[in-house]
Amino acid sequence: MVHTHFVWSHGGNQVFLCGDFTAWIKYQQMVTVEGSSTTFMTICDLPPGLHKFKFLVDGVWRIDERQPISEDEYGVNNVVLVEQPQLMPQTLLFDDGLPVMDIDGYDDRNHADVASTSGSVPKEVEVELTNDDIETTCRRLFKHFSSYKAYELIPDSGKVFALDDNMTVEEAFLVMHEEGFVIAPLWDASNLQISGMLTPSDFIMVLIELQRNRAMGTNNVHQFSTISAWKEGKLQLQRRPLIQVDPDDSLSDVAIRILQNHISAIPVVYVQQGSTCPQLLHVACLSGLLEHICRHFEHRINYLPLLQHSIGGLPIGTWIREIGGVRELRTFPPNYLLSDAYRLLIDERISSVPIVDDKGTLIDVFSRSDVISLAKGNAYVHVQLDQTTISQALQLVDKNARARYGICTRSDSLFKVMNLLSDPGMRRVVVVEASNRCVLGLITLRDIFNLIFRDFS
Repeated sequence: MVHTHFVWSHGGNQVFLCGDFTAWIKYQQMVTVEGSSTTFMTICDLPPGLHKFKFLVDGVWRIDERQPISEDEYGVNNVVLVEQPQLMPQTLLFDDGLPVMDIDGYDDRNHADVASTSGSVPKEVEVELTNDDIETTCRRLFKHFSSYKAYELIPDSGKVFALDDNMTVEEAFLVMHEEGFVIAPLWDASNLQISGMLTPSDFIMVLIELQRNRAMGTNNVHQFSTISAWKEGKLQLQRRPLIQVDPDDSLSDVAIRILQNHISAIPVVYVQQGSTCPQLLHVACLSGLLEHICRHFEHRINYLPLLQHSIGGLPIGTWIREIGGVRELRTFPPNYLLSDAYRLLIDERISSVPIVDDKGTLIDVFSRSDVISLAKGNAYVHVQLDQTTISQALQLVDKNARARYGICTRSDSLFKVMNLLSDPGMRRVVVVEASNRCVLGLITLRDIFNLIFRDFS
């Protein structure tokens, strides 16, 4: 059986999939893709061969004219040709450019398939991978990144923002929400320098402080004063020099500094010779680096053998206990309290947690960056963290603005997952069972780079 994706991208309220693989009598409900109100998807396990299907959209049979169509005596249908995946010899290029034939061979014993809480974790077809394949990919990517400069990440057109650190916390919170920022550099006008970065973790700490004040009978957000006062006083952070890169630094320098300092983004700053005033050119992040890889190697992924293998057989990501791994995946029920969720994200240094029902089926994802949505209508001023559930908090998130997470299966290739994560704003991909969307694992941007820069992270 082959995992086969079906997509309907023409809107509707309820969309079902029906075809010869359901005997034309069963209807499989499709779900909206995260970040879109018009695109629906589902995954089916199909035998190899040609299959006919249609979509039932709000009670009306529809075909998608953008997909292959077949017409016979029974009418017009969409068709899909399902092919059995095969492990093929791969043509690899050595550094001298000469092609050689190689076959992967790696036994990943750390990702054995065992029973899951939902019944069973499907046995995936294991594509063997050698340590040489991993090291070859890592070496070639490092060499590639070392030959490109940070200025090549700067878009041809666009704008970059910095927040004055004399803004109040409330103003900064609102600006980041309205502009769609997740992280923003801070500008110290008195010293003419970039003084730091404002992150979702800062706002989570603000909310926790507000909750503590309410317990003592006060409820005054204005006490937080300016961003600089909050950074220096309320958080009592240990001062360290701003981590930044020069536009002439290599992309490998950018990636290594982000990974080693456990940050999510880094400002690209240029200081003209003879001047003391820095120019903020860009804010580099891991998704931009990943988009660079996908763009440069999209048509020659044979050069990076690791990218062709399924994620289920790679030492990457966080997985449920039944699958195993270095760190066990945490999940939340929809009625989990906001106060407990925020403390767990901060204390355990987790960026996001899948939300599941009592059967382990994916409902949504709760992440640190979702705190920015609480600036809408100053909702954060009135939210009671110990009385609000994460499901209620996520109702404020604009899910049509941009995709917040992606979905894949264990048999999907690393390159496919990297393509998903190269989309700005999509920092995580949830791994699910194809048949029932039960959560199996989570792969983040940092997981990808910890793998390919494993000697430096």
